Amino acid sequence: MTFRTPSPFPPLILDDIRGARKMLSGVARVTAMEGSRHLTGLVGAPVHLKCENLQRTGSFKLRGAYVRISGLSPVERAAGVVAASAGNHAQGVALASSLLGVRSTVFMPVGAPLPKVAATREYGAEVRLHGHVVDETLAAAQEYAQETGAVFIHPFDHPDIIAGQGTVGLEILEQCPEVRTVVVGVGGGGLAAGIAVAVKAVRPDVRIVGVQAAGAASFPPSLAAGHPVSLESTQTMADGIRVGRPGDVPFGIIEELVDEVRTVTEDELSSALLLCLERAKLVVEPAGASPVAALLSDPGAFRGPVVAVLSGGNVDPLLMQRILRHGMAAAGRYLSLRLRLTDRPGALATLLAALSLADANVLDVSHVRTDPRLGLTEAEVELHLETKGPEHCEEVAATLRGAGYLVMS
Repeated sequence: MTFRTPSPFPPLILDDIRGARKMLSGVARVTAMEGSRHLTGLVGAPVHLKCENLQRTGSFKLRGAYVRISGLSPVERAAGVVAASAGNHAQGVALASSLLGVRSTVFMPVGAPLPKVAATREYGAEVRLHGHVVDETLAAAQEYAQETGAVFIHPFDHPDIIAGQGTVGLEILEQCPEVRTVVVGVGGGGLAAGIAVAVKAVRPDVRIVGVQAAGAASFPPSLAAGHPVSLESTQTMADGIRVGRPGDVPFGIIEELVDEVRTVTEDELSSALLLCLERAKLVVEPAGASPVAALLSDPGAFRGPVVAVLSGGNVDPLLMQRILRHGMAAAGRYLSLRLRLTDRPGALATLLAALSLADANVLDVSHVRTDPRLGLTEAEVELHLETKGPEHCEEVAATLRGAGYLVMS
């Protein structure tokens, strides 16, 4: 199966991906595929998780980077390579370069998470921090390539990159030969394009569903227009798929072979990340959890068996902490309330006793007495509670109102 890709690149075919797989033998892991009972129950058909979060460097990016750098000529290798990334591609390029004995320079945004910066350096790259958004970092890397002759390694817009990522599709077909739907996160489109080429060439009946964060969904307008369209701005916690414009090469593939591109909200991403951690015992970054978010948002829309690709697990611990709290709130597991009570001795203890009866766990209490909005005998309390779900949240609020408290949020 072939399809059109922009010049000067020839069409990508299944043999290219098979060749990439041979190249990656002994380098990239054949990552595990785990069944999910919880998602299976929701979808009403078997759901399997393809765990690229357990790949070397913590994401699928090593596959494409290694294939791309392996294909360089001796002269190009001698000049070194350069890349721009906020994390996953940076680490993939750094490790691939080290394994191949190629000098690498990676530009990362000034605000890139410190664990990702440290990991990229440990894999052997020279890290340069430049710019506050990825577009600025990308421009700096391309300027460096022009000045030094280093080969720029694009994160998704090259056939070799796509061929490397497509090896995930070959593994899916072998590990779950009965698969009927593959769900995969989409940023620039390299992973989804590679999987689509591999899977559709062997099993054209399999449905490929791409997933984008609603705040960085460049593919729906691009597909509607028939060509890549740039977004004016992007905003999502899923930095791994926060891309403002599809790549030209993957766009042509996705337009031809991917059956549908869906979007998910930040709340759905948070809930999916929390589910992966609690139910599957897997640490997954927001971009990697996007296929699970799609399953949670509309479980009846997917024909099984379903394979959801967990594309990466590189999440900053501080971001993880915020996301988990957000996910707990979205799932009704975390409740914030403000209420007013009479400012008298024992009033706070009485309130806490009422919460205890409602079986709500108090995480934090803020007690304000001096706000000018309050009456002379009033106090305001802000509570952060751990709850058991949306129904329990409503029960807690109803219990407090029934006890005579003015609940404001």
